[in-house]
Amino acid sequence: MSAVSLNVNLLASLLLRSRQIYLASLNDTEAMVLLHDWRFWARPEQLAPPGDWLVWLILAGRGWGKTRTGAEWVRASVRSVAMVNMIGATADDARDIMIEGESGILAICPRYERPEYVKSARKLVWPNGASSLIFTADEPDRLRGKQHMGLWADEVASWRYPESWDQAMMGLRLGDWPRAVVTTTPRPTPLIKMLKDSPTTVTTRGSTYDNRANLAPSFYTQVVARYEGTRLGRQELNAEVLEDNPDALWSRQELDDHRVTKQPDMVRIVVAIDPAATSTGDETGIIIAGKGEDGHLYILDDRSLQGTPKAWATAAIAAYHGWHADRIVAETNNGGEMVEATLRMVDANVPYTAVHASRGKAVRAEPVSALYEQGRAHHLGVFAALEDQLCEWAPGSTDSPDRLDALVWAGTALGIGYSGDGGIHV
Repeated sequence: MSAVSLNVNLLASLLLRSRQIYLASLNDTEAMVLLHDWRFWARPEQLAPPGDWLVWLILAGRGWGKTRTGAEWVRASVRSVAMVNMIGATADDARDIMIEGESGILAICPRYERPEYVKSARKLVWPNGASSLIFTADEPDRLRGKQHMGLWADEVASWRYPESWDQAMMGLRLGDWPRAVVTTTPRPTPLIKMLKDSPTTVTTRGSTYDNRANLAPSFYTQVVARYEGTRLGRQELNAEVLEDNPDALWSRQELDDHRVTKQPDMVRIVVAIDPAATSTGDETGIIIAGKGEDGHLYILDDRSLQGTPKAWATAAIAAYHGWHADRIVAETNNGGEMVEATLRMVDANVPYTAVHASRGKAVRAEPVSALYEQGRAHHLGVFAALEDQLCEWAPGSTDSPDRLDALVWAGTALGIGYSGDGGIHV
């Protein structure tokens, strides 16, 4: 095995024909070792940088190879460190992307290095005795008191509770050289700005185009072409940390200034739906919001998804019961009576109100955005995708942001704000 590893640099420098001859000479074991030698397959920027850094911050676009890079760093680290833990944005993300995904831990490890995934204990047990505890950023308190020798934190810009990072850093104190790798698509959140500006952080930046050779051509013709040149594309593809759209009705500063971490007592809760026209196009916006005892608007959850009518109806009904909501409201411009019929197929008794857009999107949105300006609207944690839409969409745009629309319907149905012609009452 070591013989193959020693020839990695030489192999990479050979001409194609010489490389083919060398590869043909390898036995099965040697070929397996080479197949899983990350130093050979990785681009230079995907290898850990030199120096005495505390955080390696990887800000990169979709498809750059962030997950593979984080997983390979963990795999290499556990060879010399007894505990390298992992934090996903959600429990599902930790399992489906970081561990079981096509670029996750289980997929990238050869059989002789593959850890045992103990789901009930939320941990990986490596063949050499090292372990990796698995956490979710949705549970900051579970990180309290936990210690780490190394840490891989994924999609930090999308963490609903940024205080999870604080708890994680307080536990990064074991071993001779504790350090953390952060892999994330960038957003201009306070946490990302803090990490980027820290003198103990080394930042690697990259775009979707860096990994074009390993991505399906259809991804470029169908996805990249759609967003190339747009503000969303600059963020998601080029990995730019964008400031707010100056023409938008919302600003990130307003969202951050009035964000809350605990749910106050509610007098009314609604689940608002902005249905997509098709199951393969835009997402269906599903926003759960409440009117607090203080008369303020609180955004409690975002269950938006891309899927069939049955899928979004099931998700909305689950949110209705899970949040003990009072009513479901849904925009019917696209689906008409079919929206209610679809919901009734899942739960025939759910309280439901149909709403119809008779005025322009900006006219409907302005009274709700005014609540944010007045400090009378609050987000319970961070809703990254929703907040991107709020701070990117501007009046006059031809885009139809689904989550934003659902939020506006929620604020309208709760009747918070002004009365009269400029009001937002249904």
